Amino acid sequence: MSQQAQQMLDRHRETLDQAVEAITSRGFWTPYPENIKKYPEEAVKGAPERFKAMLEQHYALKVPAVAGQVGGEVSPYGFELGVTYDQPEQGALIDAMQAAMPAWRDAGAEARVGVCLEILARLNAMSPDIAQAVSHTSGQAPMMAFQAGGPHAQDRGLEAVTYAWQAMSQVPATAKWVKPQGKHDPLVLDKRYHIVPRGISLVVACSTFPTWNTYPGLFASLATGNPVILKPHPAAILPVAMTARVAQEVLEEAGFDPCLVSLVPDTAEAPVTKELALDPAVKLIDFTGSNAFGEWLEQNATQAQVFTEKAGINTVIIDSVEQIKPVAQNLAFTLSLYSGQMCTTTQAIYVPKEGIKTADGQLSFDEVAGTLAKAVEKFLSDNDRACAVLGAIQSPATAARIDECRGLGEVLLDSEPREHAQFPGARVHTPLLLKVDAGQRDAFSEERFGPISFVIATDSTAHSIELAREVIGEKGAITLGAYTTDDSVAEQFEELAMEVAAPLSLNLDGGVFVNQSAAYSDFHATGGNPAANASLCDQSFVTRRFVVVQSRRHGKLD
Repeated sequence: MSQQAQQMLDRHRETLDQAVEAITSRGFWTPYPENIKKYPEEAVKGAPERFKAMLEQHYALKVPAVAGQVGGEVSPYGFELGVTYDQPEQGALIDAMQAAMPAWRDAGAEARVGVCLEILARLNAMSPDIAQAVSHTSGQAPMMAFQAGGPHAQDRGLEAVTYAWQAMSQVPATAKWVKPQGKHDPLVLDKRYHIVPRGISLVVACSTFPTWNTYPGLFASLATGNPVILKPHPAAILPVAMTARVAQEVLEEAGFDPCLVSLVPDTAEAPVTKELALDPAVKLIDFTGSNAFGEWLEQNATQAQVFTEKAGINTVIIDSVEQIKPVAQNLAFTLSLYSGQMCTTTQAIYVPKEGIKTADGQLSFDEVAGTLAKAVEKFLSDNDRACAVLGAIQSPATAARIDECRGLGEVLLDSEPREHAQFPGARVHTPLLLKVDAGQRDAFSEERFGPISFVIATDSTAHSIELAREVIGEKGAITLGAYTTDDSVAEQFEELAMEVAAPLSLNLDGGVFVNQSAAYSDFHATGGNPAANASLCDQSFVTRRFVVVQSRRHGKLD
């Protein structure tokens, strides 16, 4: 191990040890503060100006050979970024990465993990700057962009490194194998065990969470010895490019080829992802995005291990509540946060048509649905607060979907555009809430990405559970929420969660929301239903990225 890599590991060893403890105990822990006040005041205040200085410029990275330049990002807040990036020549990049891989493999787990920890530490220090880039590519509101794009993404990256470290540490470098042979001398073999990476890793980033959904695959692959191609969404290149630059700087300082982490940007008009995904040298693919492309990767990129997170029908079932108001307030935040553009946002809310029991008596279906609509309306009544929660809608196609879905049910709460005080051209829309009957399955059983949700009238809670089981079984879900005051019904929800392999949030009515996921404690997705074939993050997410190759030879007793 190089002296630099050893120093990096030593510098962050306490963080690594605490992370191992955290994924074992599953309690709250983070080395990366989510409170922006914990960061240097100059770093926070100066971030907008540093972001502006990157606009209309070329963003340079280490590239073996340049095929051309691409750009074209437009902020959902209404202006062009004007940043350009080198697009590597694919053959030259693949050759360079394959040439760099043996040294990275042979450096060993400690060196690789030390480098990854240093990359994450530097990314954390840059969180205010990354937040600017995330906000103006994804449309996330500033505070969400800071937390989700910065420390929470870094948490998920560290979590992947920790699982990789844990898995690799379980494989000894050497062993002496001694088998007794009765009256004869024992049979002695000296054995060596090598952690061998599978090959080049392709991480296909999404436009809505360009760092949070990218870091697990990036760091799981890099820590286990695989070079990584980062393929950003054409609308959200900058945050991924900033990440790549930090990774390249740290790799070079530690004595490794910086092209071990490389950016391959493209445009919507001339995409390169399919070509990259089918390259024989690409052995790992991480993808977050649409069902159609995720399924294409699973079916066609057969030379690679493919990890996908796709769309699903996230669900809440309401059986009974103590008080409807705090439940409605909790769900109002869930439906409003980032304009429903989270893979965890609830779309289907099942309520019995005869209503629900509360501590204050029976509430009819219409009263439940009306209370929820009013809670969203009230929560977003202050325009400044609304913009701070809603953010901007990343894609014009998502905004157009609101109009397309209005006719799918009775409008409980109509979506309306909002004016952003700082950015008049921002694409800001409040949620659309629709009332449908359980028989209108075509309406609510397809993912409607964006601020679009359905309150569904069912025959009973048992019918709600049955529908959820069928729809999630067919389409998948990343989140499942439920409300009940009956312990026996709660157990039915627990059973449902296991049957459909979706994590359950039960009776949340405070400051915890179904669409939030905590690293080191919550498994994000399970890999057990059609919405995702992998979990962020567990052992299987990292162990499929390397193989163990052993050698053995005759040895002698010491």
